[in-house]
Amino acid sequence: MSPAPTVLIVGGGICGNALAVLLRRAGIGVDLVEASSNWSVQGSGITLQGNALRVLREVGVWEEVGRAGFGFDTLGLIAPDGTVLHVAEDIRTGGPGLPATLGIRRPDLQRVLAGAVRAAGVRVRLGRTVESLEQDGGGVDVRLTDGTAGRYDLVVAADGLGSRIRALIGIEDRPEPTGMGIWRVTAPRPRGVERTDLAYGGPAYIAGYCPTGEDSLYAYLVEPARERAEPAPSSYAARMRELAAGYGGAWEEIRSSISEDSAVNYTWFHRLLVEGPWHRGRVVLAGDAAHACPPTLAQGAAMSLEDALVLAELLTGGAGWDERTLAAYRERRMPRVRMVVENSVRLGDWLMDGVRDADVPGLIGRTMAVLGERP
Repeated sequence: MSPAPTVLIVGGGICGNALAVLLRRAGIGVDLVEASSNWSVQGSGITLQGNALRVLREVGVWEEVGRAGFGFDTLGLIAPDGTVLHVAEDIRTGGPGLPATLGIRRPDLQRVLAGAVRAAGVRVRLGRTVESLEQDGGGVDVRLTDGTAGRYDLVVAADGLGSRIRALIGIEDRPEPTGMGIWRVTAPRPRGVERTDLAYGGPAYIAGYCPTGEDSLYAYLVEPARERAEPAPSSYAARMRELAAGYGGAWEEIRSSISEDSAVNYTWFHRLLVEGPWHRGRVVLAGDAAHACPPTLAQGAAMSLEDALVLAELLTGGAGWDERTLAAYRERRMPRVRMVVENSVRLGDWLMDGVRDADVPGLIGRTMAVLGERP
């Protein structure tokens, strides 16, 4: 009997964790290395659409994710003063057995996925990443930053937007800012908030919130991107309170909860789409290392999870781990990913350009209809 194939996954985030579980289930040997020494994540919350939940169900963690988060099936549009303008039934892109949307605190999602990785028997090594790699027709020799080395049949770069592996294998595509920045914070969930409500206009381009549990939500404000050095982190809470003062309804309670001790986060929106091959030899990109988009459609995590599902299906489907298989992975993913990246950027551009007659509902509806199909 030939030995089981081995895979090194670089990056223990959403994509890398999901892929590790799926591959181990098929009997493949998996090592996972993560640069963080404690494997935790920072951040407030994350919005997962049904197509993301569908993958999490196949990974085997949906029930735990569902208990940790808050699911809902409608989307509200509100005026800046809090007046509800319209409530729409959201499209269940994951099928009838899953909510249209689920909000969850980002550390809770990481906890569930990391637990599944450990339970699957993946060898996890923290506080290190890839220093160098050399490959031939039969595999990849990898040296890590702690000096250890190993040989693998395949290396998967799931190491995020600033992927080191992407650069090491000579793929020159880099993320580009879109011109928007976002403030995020975790806050107590006001009574009556049971869905995402979005306000377009007011002091920010978008003011929104998403329930993440029985007692929590995360709130966000999108505005023109600021220079990296301004404002200083010490002023984040004050700046977010200042922007939030332009919104009524639930925002009044959210604003009052933002204190100097609140973990307010500020970051830019980026776009990335690697146009050429997503692999070099036996090293392949997945998730944000290959593509990323602004969260205007809440599809970034979903696209990363779908990458993990499709790549795992191809690697465990009986075909050889060769050029044809890795090219088929990109070919299967590219049309869907391109649509999401371009439409996410387009929604942001319409806001920045002040386009009043933009067909936002139509664009979202057409996109979600496609995402309801299996990737």
